[in-house]
Amino acid sequence: MTRTPDATRRSDRSRRAILDAALALVGEVGYNRLTIEAIAARAGVGKQTIYRWWPSKAAVLLDASLSLAGEAEAGGGWTGFPDTGDLAADLKAVLRATVDEFNDEKYEAPARALAAAGATDPALGARFTEQLLEPQLALYEARLRTARDAGLLAPDTDLRLTVEMLLGPLTYRWLMRLAPLTHAYTDALVDRVLGGVSNVTVD
Repeated sequence: MTRTPDATRRSDRSRRAILDAALALVGEVGYNRLTIEAIAARAGVGKQTIYRWWPSKAAVLLDASLSLAGEAEAGGGWTGFPDTGDLAADLKAVLRATVDEFNDEKYEAPARALAAAGATDPALGARFTEQLLEPQLALYEARLRTARDAGLLAPDTDLRLTVEMLLGPLTYRWLMRLAPLTHAYTDALVDRVLGGVSNVTVD
């Protein structure tokens, strides 16, 4: 008996091939030289297939990055902060993992490309912030809120500002390539920031 081809499965395979191709190519040739035509050729699809789902190469790359983040979580990554009762240790563990990701070529090229594209494309930048950045920032805020409720942070601590104080210098150093990203650097950031908002002494 002849089976009818599963169009949904074929569509999913094509989307996956396109996202994989975009991630691979941006690492190989950089964002400026990345093209829809090249993505289509690598994925083995027609470029009109890509344009049916995405309006630009930046939009393809954003969905590819979202998929990559989802795979990292499914592969054993955490979806929330550790809560050992030691806020400094928990923040240091998460920021060390962030440094490892920034230093991984698999994540670095698409992240830099999206940061650059989002700076010149307001719509893409808004989607990048809403879908990729805000969920991550919310995890930081939730952990800090728990610490504040437990009396470990000053009652008037601005949670979002504290998150930005932790991540702002890290992101700036990474984007501008000012110096290597190291665990020692993120540990120092945590100690400095918590020293300003903590109700307890940071060792």
